[in-house]
Amino acid sequence: MSDKNLLNNNPSNPPVNGISNDQNLETASAEARTTHHALQVIKENKVTRRTSRIRSRSLSASSTDSYSSASYTGSSSDEDDVNPREKEQRSSRGHTDFCVRNIELKAFGRREIEIAEQEMPGIVALRKRAAEDKPLRGARIVGCTHINAQTAVLIETLSELGAQVRWSACNIYSTQNEVAAALAEAGFPIFAWRGETEEDFWWCIDRCVNAENWQPNMILDDGGDATHLMLKKYPAMFKLIKGIVEESVTGVHRLYQLSKAAKLTVPAMNVNDSVTKTKFDNLYSCKESIVDSLKRSTDVMFGGKQVVVCGYGEVGKGCCQSLKGLGCIISITEIDPICALQACMDGFRVVKLNEVVRNVDIVVTATGNKNVVTREHMEKMKNGCIVCNMGHSNTEIDVGSLRTPDLTWEKVRSQVDHILWPDGRRIILIAEGRLVNLTCSSIPSFVVSVTAATQALALIELFNAPQGRYKSDVYLLPKKMDEYVASLHLPTFDAHLTELSEEQAKYLGLNKAGPFKPNYYRY
Repeated sequence: MSDKNLLNNNPSNPPVNGISNDQNLETASAEARTTHHALQVIKENKVTRRTSRIRSRSLSASSTDSYSSASYTGSSSDEDDVNPREKEQRSSRGHTDFCVRNIELKAFGRREIEIAEQEMPGIVALRKRAAEDKPLRGARIVGCTHINAQTAVLIETLSELGAQVRWSACNIYSTQNEVAAALAEAGFPIFAWRGETEEDFWWCIDRCVNAENWQPNMILDDGGDATHLMLKKYPAMFKLIKGIVEESVTGVHRLYQLSKAAKLTVPAMNVNDSVTKTKFDNLYSCKESIVDSLKRSTDVMFGGKQVVVCGYGEVGKGCCQSLKGLGCIISITEIDPICALQACMDGFRVVKLNEVVRNVDIVVTATGNKNVVTREHMEKMKNGCIVCNMGHSNTEIDVGSLRTPDLTWEKVRSQVDHILWPDGRRIILIAEGRLVNLTCSSIPSFVVSVTAATQALALIELFNAPQGRYKSDVYLLPKKMDEYVASLHLPTFDAHLTELSEEQAKYLGLNKAGPFKPNYYRY
């Protein structure tokens, strides 16, 4: 009952328990005032706690790629403050081998997974075709990827194909808590939640690698963190791995470094440079998600904005196509003359960041490198410049250099921080320099289906390969598998392939069933 109704003295109401209406009203009014005061105190305390957390982040260190570092101390999660590691949670079947934000989100997460399945025809078709044969029976997979509805479809597919899995997140901000809860409810050991600390991040991976009655024999990685931890902390366990599947440029770079240093003792499959990953996930996914994530996080108007995109690989190309379509004036930074020439031929200026940084409205990094945008660059940016990262690693923007006492951090909404300089100027940092599309929005399920099917086939290939086929090195996915993944998705578009005649196939020197291009072909 509202205060207004309480104060409405209706003489027709009889006394209660011998107490007059006036006395009843006075007591009720006092109770209402007390309740209002208590709620106000609770609200103020909550705001104070949140403000304290937000301000304290300005003094913390930046996240790095080092296993030994434990630097990130803040959380951009708007949910309860209790660390999931301190909770005792149980699924409806009594399972406790998981750690998620809130298991009660399971029903919502299951709906998210069902929606994603409808847009992932390739991985679902692969699941149906191979479910009877169980090509991954006996596989024990440690997964470290983004945990969202699309990944859940992959995880459940691997399980249908016979694998046992344990899964953690490769990014502290990209986990969909409701999806993690749904997977935990289904019996999968999931260790991930949105807004993990750096310590939580490595703890979750460790729980997936090192568990009772568990000896992993496959790794599915996105960024190389699971591979890195197992190699450094559990070298004996690492030697028993049959194969690694890596899907990010950062993780692939690490694998090639290990191979060059003769420290890679198991075969690895480079999915990132497969045609179906590079030409579809990197290009089309980023093309659609960059605009969505920036709109959701900043409500920015793109028309006429000066934008600099650092890197003109497939990710950079996808970003530029969508931003150009909305009227942005785009400049490119590049180290590679071939990519630079492509940018020029596509109508973009190729510049050095220092040449344009004072005038740009938006800076997007997409290089896979480190310190692409430094404190020196950010010192020169105009008031209100938006800075974000579309590369896998959080090292492209030197966020650590912004955590100094002379700068003030203001969290204005989830995953959006204003960094204030002493002169009142501010820049807008999205997701603390982490992957903006998976942190602030989502990615198209259809494109993820292409990547997920590629990952599943790579796992099947490495797990079932006869001894000696693959040495301790990094390999590309066979061309035939790339073509198979593409063919799984064509029926969605009612596409009909033209078949070669015997004479045509002989003329081109091809098998009628493919592969149709040599390994060196550039699509």
